[in-house]
Amino acid sequence: MSVFATLVERLADLLQPLFATTATAAAIVLFTALVRLAIHPLSRASARGQKARTRIAPELAALRKKHAKDPERLRKAMTELHAREKVSPFAGILPSLLQAPAFLLMYHLFSGDRMAGHTLFAAPLGDHWADALAHGGAFGPAGQVYLVLFALVAAVATFTYRRTKRQLAAQPLDLGQPAPGAGAIAKVMPLLSFFTLITVAVVPLAAALYVVTSTTWTAVERALLFRTEEVPEALATRA
Repeated sequence: MSVFATLVERLADLLQPLFATTATAAAIVLFTALVRLAIHPLSRASARGQKARTRIAPELAALRKKHAKDPERLRKAMTELHAREKVSPFAGILPSLLQAPAFLLMYHLFSGDRMAGHTLFAAPLGDHWADALAHGGAFGPAGQVYLVLFALVAAVATFTYRRTKRQLAAQPLDLGQPAPGAGAIAKVMPLLSFFTLITVAVVPLAAALYVVTSTTWTAVERALLFRTEEVPEALATRA
């Protein structure tokens, strides 16, 4: 933790001439971008895995129908199919898992006193939204910083929601054999992006800034990684 904390401090020192009192906030954004850039190869691998899972979905459906009464044979056949197509069902969670240490760093770094006094305009990086509400209200100097973050998160969440809805409509979520609640899960999944609003509201501003930056990066990254699939779909719709 101390190594990464020192890195954020060094970045803040470098950015001081450009950003003055908001240099530490800018350092957090840059640090987040560096983290996401470092795990981008895994994100690309995850995208390839998702495309592969979409490609083999008809074969999985055929296997479930063929071995519906033999779960062990079905499991073996699905494992063999994933191995043959070099598809890992867990590849998609690796980028999220690797981001967890960076998020915890921001949370603990500004929950303590090591970097107390650093701000994003009028909002201290160690404070929460509740602190902003208690000192000036929602439209006070600190409250306005949170309003901008909430607006950005809402815009990104709406963009992600619409993309996820389109993807689920084109390729329904593969939940295996029908199970109680499967339909509800498919309906709730597109709404998960809005949960970031809750995160921003309850964590220290430094951690919230990390979350907002990372979420925005994810939305743009996935739009670029999957753009080759959406363009033909749009052309087909027009035709």
